Amino acid sequence: MPAAFPDFRLGTVLATSFTGTLSERRGDPVERIPVPHRLVDWLAVNGLAVDSCTAAQLDLARELREAIHAAATAAAIKEALPASAVQVINDRSARGRAAAILTPEGSRRWRLGSASRVEDALGVIAADAISVIAGERDGRLALCASPTCRAAFFDTSQSRSRRWCDMNTCGNRQKKARFNAGRRGSPGPAE
Repeated sequence: MPAAFPDFRLGTVLATSFTGTLSERRGDPVERIPVPHRLVDWLAVNGLAVDSCTAAQLDLARELREAIHAAATAAAIKEALPASAVQVINDRSARGRAAAILTPEGSRRWRLGSASRVEDALGVIAADAISVIAGERDGRLALCASPTCRAAFFDTSQSRSRRWCDMNTCGNRQKKARFNAGRRGSPGPAE
């Protein structure tokens, strides 16, 4: 019987969605890619299908994930980007051999190297991170307001005032906690 794995938290921005494969970073961390085949699954869901993944490739992916998170966090709070994170992102971007292609429907897809290698997919993710962190897209990097999450996310809302990485998880959890705290603090019905 296969082990149950936590669901992926999917977003619209590849790089920050990738950092979401480790959630609740300041609480009880939830690893969403604990084994190589889960990375294969995540890449497939995000249009970067690869044939297989080794433990060493999973380590490279996790290193990239943490580098993106560190750089995105620094950018969100307007601090200097960590040199080690920048180096990892640049290395992964340079090593990938993916090409952007236009589909007949008019959307962009990625064609990975002939062997559909994990390194090619990581190159796409790194390039996406560079685009976001460098400010080339309309939006802003922000950190989730949940004290246990603090995930980096890319806010493209009209007001650029989004507070949660995901309203269905962190946002609802925080609103529910505030509601319950308010109920506990209010007087009970008159006797």
